[in-house]
Amino acid sequence: MGRPSTKPKDLRDGYYIEVRNKNKKTGVKIRRDTKEQLLLAIEEYKESKDVVVLGKSKNGKMMEIPDL
Repeated sequence: MGRPSTKPKDLRDGYYIEVRNKNKKTGVKIRRDTKEQLLLAIEEYKESKDVVVLGKSKNGKMMEIPDL
């Protein structure tokens, strides 16, 4: 066995949010395929968690989501 890779993993194409417990620094990244699914996930988690919209990943690059 060799050493584990130190290169960060590339993100798959899709829309990303980060869901955190209230008053915490780190959270879990959640990916959705469509903008509608992303909006449903935001509605689901916003009651009990802090939700941070990270953006849209395309070809390994993170972009802003217009109209959000």
